[in-house]
Amino acid sequence: MSPAREVEEPAQNATQRASELPLRVYSSLALGALALAVTWMGGIVFALFWLAAAIGVLVEWVRITSWRPLWLVAGVVYAGLFAASMLILRGDPGFGFVALIWLFALVWTADIAAYFAGRAFGGRKLWPAVSPNKTWSGAVGATVAGPLAGAIVIAAAGLALRPMHVVLMVVIVIVAQLGDLMESAIKRRFGVKDSSHLIPGHGGLMDRCDSLVAAAAVALFLGVARAGTNAAAEGLLSW
Repeated sequence: MSPAREVEEPAQNATQRASELPLRVYSSLALGALALAVTWMGGIVFALFWLAAAIGVLVEWVRITSWRPLWLVAGVVYAGLFAASMLILRGDPGFGFVALIWLFALVWTADIAAYFAGRAFGGRKLWPAVSPNKTWSGAVGATVAGPLAGAIVIAAAGLALRPMHVVLMVVIVIVAQLGDLMESAIKRRFGVKDSSHLIPGHGGLMDRCDSLVAAAAVALFLGVARAGTNAAAEGLLSW
């Protein structure tokens, strides 16, 4: 590939991303409002929504990996862990709703901050072989902004912000970014740009949920390790 071509393609990609931004914003707002609504409702509506999301993620995973047996097993574990994390965390009667709003605030704010910090400051690429658009400046922006949003949720819920909250929030935001990179690596491995074209401006459910899957799984592990399955959300937030 010639140097001229190398310069031209990033410029085209940047132009395309800019043109898709309004569509991405509208899709994100609609999906975010829907996720918040079903989380508030809880119960069977919440369960069906996230089970459907996990099944959709599995379908896209299988489509990308072409039914390869080991990848199929990994996909079942991935989607199953996604569903279990959301259902178990929300199932905590005392802290379930707040814990998920906290998790959404961490992941969504980190995602937005990474995008805008990366565009504003640019700089060295985070992992160009896997995701050529992600930068270290974006990762730092995400790691700062995500916990700030999480701290606001904790304060709004009437909880005292503890040092362990900060540690957990930083860990979860970093893991969320690693989840995003992992999904990019899988798509790169199989030569796929988007997991599907289900969500305008975003691609598929895997593209939209990759950070949340990783973050929710780690949050579940930490919460269960501290307070058990029935109080996983309390284990995350009560310090």
